[in-house]
Formats: sequence, structure tokens, C-alpha cells
Amino acid sequence: MGNKFTRYILIAMALGIVVGTLIYEYLPEDRAEISSSINLIAMLFLRLIKMIIAPLVFATLVGGIAHMGSGSKLGRIFAKTMGWFVTASFVSLMLGLVMVNLLQPGANFPGTLPDKGQSTGLPVSAFSLEKFLTHLIPTSIADAMAQNEILQIVIFAVFFAIALGALPERAKPMLGLIEDLAHIMLKVTAYVMFFAPLAVWAAIAATVAKNGLEVLWKLIVFMGGFYLSLFILWGILVVVGFLVIGGRYKHLLRLIREPLMIAFSTASSEAAYPKTLEGLNRFGVSPRISAFVLPLGYSFNLDGTMMYCTFAAIFIAQTYGIDMPIGTQLAMLATLMITSKGVAGVPRASLVVIAATLSQFNIPEAGLLMIMGIDTFLDMGRSATNVIGNTLATSVVAKWEGELAPEHEMQLDDAVPATAVAGDPVRT
Repeated sequence: MGNKFTRYILIAMALGIVVGTLIYEYLPEDRAEISSSINLIAMLFLRLIKMIIAPLVFATLVGGIAHMGSGSKLGRIFAKTMGWFVTASFVSLMLGLVMVNLLQPGANFPGTLPDKGQSTGLPVSAFSLEKFLTHLIPTSIADAMAQNEILQIVIFAVFFAIALGALPERAKPMLGLIEDLAHIMLKVTAYVMFFAPLAVWAAIAATVAKNGLEVLWKLIVFMGGFYLSLFILWGILVVVGFLVIGGRYKHLLRLIREPLMIAFSTASSEAAYPKTLEGLNRFGVSPRISAFVLPLGYSFNLDGTMMYCTFAAIFIAQTYGIDMPIGTQLAMLATLMITSKGVAGVPRASLVVIAATLSQFNIPEAGLLMIMGIDTFLDMGRSATNVIGNTLATSVVAKWEGELAPEHEMQLDDAVPATAVAGDPVRT
């Protein structure tokens, strides 16, 4: 039902805009209450996604690592993955820096600037090196799963899988059980995704009903510049995909159109995780690779978020007329390279990172108040970009490791369910 599902998503997005606009225009007194009620549908869908993320990540990752073989192979894959993540983050941050300087969206800002002393209420203290390092290690795997702390689940799964590999005979029943769990969770995922079009409609309708489309015009230059920059980043990612993977990369773009739309319409890349994993397996990426690289990408490879950090930070400096020499801007980029990796699990992470960075460079944190009202619309683009970046990273690592199936083995028939999990001898 792949093509039908795509059409359902597109129809849901269009209907959401129409319904949201009607509520905003004709029910001004009740718009907040109605928006909250409609948004409940989207929130329930996101809770369903959160319900399956932890067991899905754990089962697929453990199975993948257990079948990798030597520990040296795991280390090599990890090194290649992190090398790609760091490079992609630098390119994204640099692109945001270049574009905001070229477009100058904050110069001669026509609106009223927030008072420099105003507080955004963001938990700027949420990041510190100590908190980041201690956050990596779960005090309890049950708590990590309950809180959907993907990075902590990954850490535990790596240790668990290595232990399974060290006890091959004793571990066979447990490994079989985990692989069965992965198959079951993929089936549960298929059931949950039936509700995606309804959730997309609710998310769009609630956002438009609450804010209206007029709010976009107040910061049209900023939003236009940011989305132009995102499209350029998409172009770079696509070109790199064709250079590294070849002409078949267009098939991957086709296979991830559904998770892209889900991420965009719900402003949540997490909501797109199950469909992204499915698309990668259909493309021929070994489940061993996708189960390992993709979860890490959700913490370390957020290309859209990276670009937004530099773009928004310099935009705020421009609106207040603060001079930022190129050396200072590069220092900010270096700071963001570090701080952006340490907010896994922090709500509204991109805003928190920007707020913390602004204070270090004497830029008023209150400037964030200008864009917080449209942050959901911006987050839609960021989330979709993160999906593209993570699928590319996973596919490239698979290509480098010889774990990308030949093109004739790809699952291009949308009617065939992608139930392959790590450890399956056949991917098609």
C-alpha cells in the first residue's frame, strides 16, 4: 500500500491546512481549545511511536551486533560512522553560517525586538560536559527504555550484544528470542503506521488552527532564507548520495518519501524512525548496519538541526545590530560542534543549544522569543532534513562495509513488507 499511503499522507496534510485555517479564521474564541483537542490525536500517535521505539531499537541493534562477528569490525563501523557524523555536522553548520551571512535576514529587521533582559524559560543549564557524559550511561535499562533514551539503549545494547557473541552456544536461545522480538516489533510498527495519515492531519490542523498562517509572514524573510538553505543542504546530500552510492540512490529517495512526509508533518524525526528503518532495509542496507548506524544518527547526525543552530544564532545577532567578525563566527561554529552533541534527551534541544551559545557570545537570549512562535514550522523542515541525512549516512556506511545488497535484490515492490531483521540470511 506504499503509493496509497503516500497519497493518504498528502491528502491529510492538505486537509489539515484547510481545517486549521477555517478554525483560525471563523472560531477565534475557541481556536486554542479546539487546537488542543485536535492535537490530542497527533500526541496519541507520537505516544504509539514512542511505545515501539525502545524495543525496536534494542532488538534490531542487538541482533545486528551479535551477527557482525569480530569486535574489530564493530569498532571499524563505529569509527566510520562517527567520522561521517562529524563531517556532516561541520558541513551543515558551515552552510548555515555562509547562508545567513549572504542573505542577511536579520538586517534592518522591521519588527519590534524583545527586551534584552527577557527570559526565554529554556533550560540553558541542561547542558554541561559532566551531564552529557553521565547521561550516556543508563543507571537502569528499564528506566532508559521507559524514557526512550535512544543513546542509553544503544550503549546497553552494545554491551549486551558483545556478551552474546562471547557466549555463542549459551546465547543461541536468547538470540533467537531477540530476533523473534524484532520481527514482532516490525509487525507492530506496521499496525501503528495505519494511524499515520490521521495523525498528520491532526498535527497540521492543530498547528495552523493555533497560530494561523499569518504568523509565517511576520518572519517571512527569516523563514524563506532558512528553507532556501535547507533545500541547498538537501541538494548537497543528494549529490553526495549519487557520488558515493551511484544512480540507484534515486530508489532510496523514493523509498523514504513516506518517512520524510511523516517527519515534516509531525515535526518529529522520531515519528519517522520505523518507516526509515524499513526503507533502508528495502534499499538493501544490511539490517546489521541500519540497526547500528540509524539509532546513533538520532543523537549525533541531525543535519537540519545543525544548520539551524548557526543560521538562527547569527540571525539574532543581526537583528540586534551586533557585529560578528568572521573569527567570532568560526568560534561559535566550533562551540556548536561540541554543545550540539551533548543535548540528547533535552526537550526542544535546538533552542536550548542556541540559547546556551548566545549567552557565551554576549548575544541576547531574548532574541529567541522572536522565532519561538514559528519554531514548529521550522522544526518541520529540520526533521525532514534529519531523515535524509541519517538515511544517507547509513547507506554510505553500508556501501563502505560491503553491506549494501546488489540492486537486483532491492525490495522495490511496495506491497512486499520489509520484515528483514539483523541476522536474517536473506534480505529480500
